[in-house]
Amino acid sequence: MSRGSGRYEERIAALAAAVREHPDLVGLVLLGSASDDAAARRDEWSDHDFFALVREGAGPRVRPDLDWLPDRDELVLTAREGEIGFAAVYADGHVFEFAVAETGELGGALVNEATVHVDDPAASVAALVARGRENAAAADRIDPANEARLVLVKLLIGVGRVRRGEVLVGGQMIRGWAVQALARAIRGRFPERSSAARDRNDALRRFEHDFPEWGERIAGALVLPAEDAARALFSIARDALDDGWPGFPRAAAAAVARRLGW
Repeated sequence: MSRGSGRYEERIAALAAAVREHPDLVGLVLLGSASDDAAARRDEWSDHDFFALVREGAGPRVRPDLDWLPDRDELVLTAREGEIGFAAVYADGHVFEFAVAETGELGGALVNEATVHVDDPAASVAALVARGRENAAAADRIDPANEARLVLVKLLIGVGRVRRGEVLVGGQMIRGWAVQALARAIRGRFPERSSAARDRNDALRRFEHDFPEWGERIAGALVLPAEDAARALFSIARDALDDGWPGFPRAAAAAVARRLGW
């Protein structure tokens, strides 16, 4: 259990109490390491991720006011992420990341580890979590051949933008989209090596645990200048995936290398 785990549990209790006391909040789902399922994975960097469910039609009224959050006098910032997402930071650096939403607004949510702490009489929050787990299971069905093709596309576009002088957006394409596709391609190509603790929403979470050799090489590539990073990622994709596997797009990889002078 993490350092300060007692404080972590106290925050869970305070959060559940705040939800129960709010007239328009009807449910609380703790996600990821905040859930009972993943409690053993908590460490000093574990945030509280959760859904706070509101009564139907109450979302627009509830979202502008976060005074219901526990230990309000210790909050140093709150920020909005999109229509229903929020983040809050406390004076000790602890983070809440959460959605304030009606159940219908979370119909497409992906849910891995989750614990329902507060539910309404109709058990609509538990039903939401069940749907979210089904969504996550569907999203976890990776097509590694398609992901391998995406790696090449993102590297080609990213390097082109860097050479055009758009280093920021090109670097984002290389270090973001291409890396995510590469991680998904490797996970899909070698599914037996992905542990049960993997995050079905994000292929990069705990990637180093499941694929330490590729994780180390990818991390090394990311600290390089943008085009050097792209070329290193291209080499990693070839080494990890082009081992006789028929799903690897060899002709496309050769075309990308020719176009970029690699």
